[in-house]
Amino acid sequence: MEFENFFLQRGINLKNPKQMQTAFTHTSYANEHHVESYERLEFLGDAVLEVITSEYFYLNTDLKEGDMTKIRASYVCEHALATYAKEIGLNKYIRVGHGQQENVNDTIIADVFESVLGALYLDAGYEAAKTYAYQIIVPYIEKKAVFLTDYKSALQEMVQTDKESLTYDLVKEEGPAHDKTFTVNVVIDGIIYGTGVGKSKKEAEQKAAYDAYQKRAK
Repeated sequence: MEFENFFLQRGINLKNPKQMQTAFTHTSYANEHHVESYERLEFLGDAVLEVITSEYFYLNTDLKEGDMTKIRASYVCEHALATYAKEIGLNKYIRVGHGQQENVNDTIIADVFESVLGALYLDAGYEAAKTYAYQIIVPYIEKKAVFLTDYKSALQEMVQTDKESLTYDLVKEEGPAHDKTFTVNVVIDGIIYGTGVGKSKKEAEQKAAYDAYQKRAK
């Protein structure tokens, strides 16, 4: 099957390729061809992903429970999962029905990321699933990628609790008009707590807020 090379390149020799094929099968395709869809595997993969990411943040940070929950949520949200799947090319193997072919959206792609993880867990076990997930997700955590979570609001709430001042200072703007890069510092009571770089001021501010939030949450 076409996707088998994808896994072989990652050192995974699938024992049950048909099960993995199910992980790529949307309900629209399943209904047209009278086969099983990925929905059950997605359910399992969602649980496996929660354990893997919870374990990662538990072992690699000293954050409190609520803060771990917030940060974990940002790396397993729909936008994040779809981003991972598209970067590694999982979306190329998704099977959809004729009426769905022009609408393979992020919801479907994120679902498939989870269903593939569920199928991999069944095929090769927890450690293999964890290794696979770590290879994909941890680089985003290490570079402090920001997805849908609004860290500016989260940081604002944290600062308001302590009655401190909070500002975002644009410290650098470089590049041509069509491809600018912005660098922003977040300053709390006159102290720089975080720095973010992005293709827009908004993105840079979110990354700076995330950086500061991480430091303040410890």
